[in-house]
Amino acid sequence: MIVRGLIFDINGTLIDIHTNEGYDEIYRVISNLLDYQGVSLSRDAVKNLYFQLNKEQRRKSREEHPEFDVVGIFREIIERNSTDFTRGLPAEKIAGLPLFLAEVFRATSRFRLQLYPGVREVLSQLRGNYLMAAVSDGQSSWAVPELRAAGLRDYFNPVVVSGDLGFRKPDKRIFETVLAEMALAPSEVLFIGNDMYRDVFGAHQLGMKTVFFKSNQGDQEKAGVEADYIIYNFSELPGAIRFFEKG
Repeated sequence: MIVRGLIFDINGTLIDIHTNEGYDEIYRVISNLLDYQGVSLSRDAVKNLYFQLNKEQRRKSREEHPEFDVVGIFREIIERNSTDFTRGLPAEKIAGLPLFLAEVFRATSRFRLQLYPGVREVLSQLRGNYLMAAVSDGQSSWAVPELRAAGLRDYFNPVVVSGDLGFRKPDKRIFETVLAEMALAPSEVLFIGNDMYRDVFGAHQLGMKTVFFKSNQGDQEKAGVEADYIIYNFSELPGAIRFFEKG
């Protein structure tokens, strides 16, 4: 196999991240911030609306694997509960408020953001020899800044995030999107991920070979699904690539 490109899942493969959307402090902070915009909602009301609108978005979607739009959720919360004071705010402030609230939401829910051991060293070793892309289930308002904060943004082109597409892995279109932007065929690319269903099964649908990183996140097993190669430490990835190149 001639390996020309590598596609990496982000969270659980490159970045060891822990968030908790059930953390009540998130909704207290959002409630207080909304109050300054003339929107009066209790902590519990904000929490209930967030999950309600999240569920509504997914239910209305016609996708098999729907993705939500967090900025859209906060835009809807503001629109439904605006007061005369809110509507009198500068237009540019109102326009930017949903994104700002989405960032505050993620920042308050995040408890850990760190690279797995060896990630930067391995990526630096591979850089220049392969085209490298990254893909993530989630929101671009979160995933891209987190990739930058971890010091990895410049390693990847493109970075594709499911929230911009409306569907998530294992939908094969998310993999097709990455391949199209890389201008590579599935047979020229290895997919590296940590979830046996969303990553390995998803990539196999297009005929890509897969490296499964057995990290502390993701589904470790899926009936009928097997990775082409398994690594237990990220530093083992160059050896996995050599295995395919010799095959």
